[in-house]
Amino acid sequence: MSMNLPKLPHPAEALILAKIAPAIVERARHVRLMAFDVDGVLTNGSLWYGENGEVLKCFNALDGHGLRLLGESGIRVALITGREGPVVARRAAELGISLIRQGVRDKVKAITEIAQEQGCTLAETGYMGDDIIDMAAMQRVGFAASVPNAPTYVSQVAHWVSNQPGGSGAVRECCDLILSAQGKLSIFFNPAALRMSGSLQ
Repeated sequence: MSMNLPKLPHPAEALILAKIAPAIVERARHVRLMAFDVDGVLTNGSLWYGENGEVLKCFNALDGHGLRLLGESGIRVALITGREGPVVARRAAELGISLIRQGVRDKVKAITEIAQEQGCTLAETGYMGDDIIDMAAMQRVGFAASVPNAPTYVSQVAHWVSNQPGGSGAVRECCDLILSAQGKLSIFFNPAALRMSGSLQ
């Protein structure tokens, strides 16, 4: 007689989820759209200016691969930033992210519009931010994330705060949490799936 036993999490998923409160895991389980701030989240917040006035930013390869894994798992990814410049558009293009909003002051409006365009409710949407401009959006979504180097009054409105600082693996932590909560991280331990995900980070 066959029995429909519940699927056990992959050891990597179990390791990640063991450190996360069940209420947070439940929130992450419902995420269909995950949006990220850029400065201070995907970067460490530093800005380098070239001699011709160009702005340079440093991105993390682990973060990049995490974003790719989200997208390949069917979870939509968006970047919403208050600053504007070609470097963010280039990084988004490298990672296959088409949902990008730059020069945004009202992030609630931006995340609401993107969610509606993608057929998601705000309860199915997540947002990761680190500054005052992000707080209103963080308070409206179903899953709010932040980084340990954010001001305390920002991180305290988050449901979850990464261990790693912004620009140094915080986004990868967030991606791994969402994928693990949805049982979607395990597929990438399959060599064929790893080949599909490619090496571009």
